[in-house]
Amino acid sequence: MKDFASYTGGDSGGVPQEWVREAQKLAAQFDGKNEGELVRTIYARAAEARRAGTLPDAEIDAFCAQIAPMLDAGKRKKLARLAAELKKM
Repeated sequence: MKDFASYTGGDSGGVPQEWVREAQKLAAQFDGKNEGELVRTIYARAAEARRAGTLPDAEIDAFCAQIAPMLDAGKRKKLARLAAELKKM
């Protein structure tokens, strides 16, 4: 995935293959690293896309909707907080 603007939401309601590949690549880069480092990197990339005008609110919401079911309540709250911060940019 080159940017967040290429996200289409998938035609079957699932996660697009390019996002799966990107997540696998990112996971490999952070193998053995802590959760905070991973979250900071993802947030930095999202913030960069937001400032560039390539990450609209709808895409932030779609990403959160795909990720939230995999998280516990505390992490869902954190995700919602980060999404709100991004939307204010």
